[in-house]
Amino acid sequence: MLKKFDKKDEESGGGSNPLQHLEKSAVLQEARVFNETPINPRKCAHILTKILYLINQGEHLGTTEATEAFFAMTKLFQSNDPTLRRMCYLTIKEMSCIAEDVIIVTSSLTKDMTGKEDNYRGPAVRALCQITDSPMLQAVERYMKQAIVDKVPSVSSSALVSSLHLLKCSFDVVKRWVNEAQEAASSDNIMVQYHALGLLYHVRKNDRLAVSKMISKFTRHGLKSPFAYCMMIRVASKQLEEEDGSRDSPLFDFIESCLRNKHEMVVYEAASAIVNLPGCSAKELAPAVSVLQLFCSSPKAALRYAAVRTLNKVAMKHPSAVTACNLDLENLVTDSNRSIATLAITTLLKTGSESSIDRLMKQISSFMSEISDEFKVVVVQAISALCQKYPRKHAVLMNFLFTMLREEGGFEYKRAIVDCIISIIEENAESKETGLSHLCEFIEDCEFTVLATRILHLLGQEGPKTTNPSKYIRFIYNRVVLEHEEVRAGAVSALAKFGAQNEEMLPSILVLLKRCVMDDDNEVRDRATFYLNVLEQKQKALNAGYILNGLTVSIPGLERALQQYTLEPSEKPFDLKSVPLATTPMAEQRAESTATAAVKQPEKVAATRQEIFQEQLAAVPEFQGLGPLFKSSPEPVALTESETEYVIRCTKHTFSDHLVFQFDCTNTLNDQTLENVTVQMEPTEAYEVLAYVPARSLPYNQPGTCYTLVALPKEDPTAVACTFSCVMKFTVKDCDPNTGEIDEEGYEDEYVLEDLEVTVSDHIQKVMKVNFEAAWDEVGDEFEKEETFTLSTIKTLEEAVGNIVKFLGMHPCERSDKVPENKNTHTLLLAGVFRGGHDILVRSRLLLLDTVTMQVTARSSEELPVDIILASVG
Repeated sequence: MLKKFDKKDEESGGGSNPLQHLEKSAVLQEARVFNETPINPRKCAHILTKILYLINQGEHLGTTEATEAFFAMTKLFQSNDPTLRRMCYLTIKEMSCIAEDVIIVTSSLTKDMTGKEDNYRGPAVRALCQITDSPMLQAVERYMKQAIVDKVPSVSSSALVSSLHLLKCSFDVVKRWVNEAQEAASSDNIMVQYHALGLLYHVRKNDRLAVSKMISKFTRHGLKSPFAYCMMIRVASKQLEEEDGSRDSPLFDFIESCLRNKHEMVVYEAASAIVNLPGCSAKELAPAVSVLQLFCSSPKAALRYAAVRTLNKVAMKHPSAVTACNLDLENLVTDSNRSIATLAITTLLKTGSESSIDRLMKQISSFMSEISDEFKVVVVQAISALCQKYPRKHAVLMNFLFTMLREEGGFEYKRAIVDCIISIIEENAESKETGLSHLCEFIEDCEFTVLATRILHLLGQEGPKTTNPSKYIRFIYNRVVLEHEEVRAGAVSALAKFGAQNEEMLPSILVLLKRCVMDDDNEVRDRATFYLNVLEQKQKALNAGYILNGLTVSIPGLERALQQYTLEPSEKPFDLKSVPLATTPMAEQRAESTATAAVKQPEKVAATRQEIFQEQLAAVPEFQGLGPLFKSSPEPVALTESETEYVIRCTKHTFSDHLVFQFDCTNTLNDQTLENVTVQMEPTEAYEVLAYVPARSLPYNQPGTCYTLVALPKEDPTAVACTFSCVMKFTVKDCDPNTGEIDEEGYEDEYVLEDLEVTVSDHIQKVMKVNFEAAWDEVGDEFEKEETFTLSTIKTLEEAVGNIVKFLGMHPCERSDKVPENKNTHTLLLAGVFRGGHDILVRSRLLLLDTVTMQVTARSSEELPVDIILASVG
């Protein structure tokens, strides 16, 4: 027998695991004891314990050695020792999938299952069902039916649970036991009723009508088992979701009636089900919220936790529905269980009024030091949501966040606070200087490189635009003097941005950068030298292109393109236009990749979606010489309904002078194979179809791809918007659905598809310009054009901004897509790159009177992109 250790022994290390250092070979050697007579029950039970321990620790037993041990163990059925017999049942179940010929114990198990010893019968049923298969199950079917309706609850439950497991392999056999399961479902024993209902549901779950009848029958007569009630609530709520039924349904009435059940478990299950039903209104949630409100004052910690956790979920979608519970939630803020207190406070932050924020912040401060970082992050996220809800309270919330920032905490916690402060700065212009000052103080003692470099990047971006930019220079230059190389490099870049935007500070910045040229680290020295040379030129275009906005190419794409260039030497210089674009500037990408590396070091940079397409298209001979892929449409366009016989989706690929349409086709007819599949296209504008690349074969349910190559219009290059009518043409060959044999003879057929539109956004790639004004100056006004339009069908500025951004497919800069409240004028700033690699910038001034009037000013390094923008808007 195992020695029993008390708590003191455990604390002193005396309670180590006696089975810890077992060796498989030694244990199997010991198993020979099973063959001895007389049987020593105590010793044999201990050896079986060791075998079970090894199996559960993942020790691999070979088939031969497992079978030998199993056959030796079967001799232990000669002993009548109850403990040993129970151990035998457990070992049979564990070895059933390892040893061979385990079926040999069937007669012993059947004997125990039908015997007079109640303690043996239940476990024997479980063990027998574990080793049985469909043919053998029919031989013991009579015994199983008897066991299901047995008067001993443990036997009945064992038979019902085993039947549930047998459904996976012998559904038709178990289905015949429904009458017995029905009888067991009316048992007075709570577990038997629960298990019987579980079996009945799983037998009928694919028949919605049968499930509805079952719910109706059992809910009408009432259930004795709270577990059964909980299961019926889950089944009913699943039915409601699938039917998308109204709240007048009897199923909903049943769930609501369970809110008045005498068992707390059932009441909570019903409340949780109502809360999680999609599309519930605040009025329908009210009964569930009332019940959860009562649970908030329960003496049981588990109930309080369940209630506040569920109310927290409700507050995300229906904060007004939870407002009535605010007093109870405030009482939970001081709960001894910190998990409950944290959930209470975050729920209050979602539901509280503007006037209660100051009080809530004081309450949070009292226990923030006592909870884990994980819960602190939850609190910070709730505060972030509150900032968006009540922007006027940003000062109180910012001070609280800064206090939290100064306290001890891990990386995830500090990053959550920094993210929150940055989002407040972006949302509230008046909070910018306060927030930047707080962050400046934080980096004086910041131990996390990723956060320090991110804050320095933010200071370089926002600091020069403040009323007194010089006050940030001391904090930034301190990083050059005191920190390690990564932070020093970030500080040098931030200093350069101040110099690029402020002529008064430029001489001082140049002095500081000259000191950095002598740095020990290559990266810091190179950055300082580069920025110094650019700033000394005193040219706005250079500052904008190389310091303020930087390159907008994909870093992994640039790496791959340079590597390819070195592998294939050429006299032509490396063309940056051959590199895929990124929507964020290179500095931002570098910051993001550094943050990712801090959390988890990636083994290999994954290829982007566009790079995968570029490789696929380069492999098609007809597309040689098209040049680099400029853009692929972000989402495929469906040209058929998803339920039709052929499912076709199109992805548009844009090159400098061509469009390639990729059609991903699926044949959903199992008695046909399609061959030589093409999509014939007829354009409404001056586009010219050059070639069709067919999908050679489309067997049933196996996707295939065909392509259509189109030349862009040359006579009228501004006519980029076009509608193509599409017809799929193919050869049909009938095939046998069962054997897959295909007829040799086929016939030509065609299938009309939806029309496909090409718009101006297919010719423009989004890019972000961190400093739009600098980018505007950099492009210059040589090809600037301006026109005014009236948007007669649009009644709000928000709608106008959304439509323009979507139509042009350009990136809104400096958060200009956010329209301030109660304003009738707004300026939208958009940036993009036109195919061929030409920057295109648009400044759109909007005026709302009765309708929206829009003045569009477009700039580019070429005339064509400007003409196309104005022509498409007009």
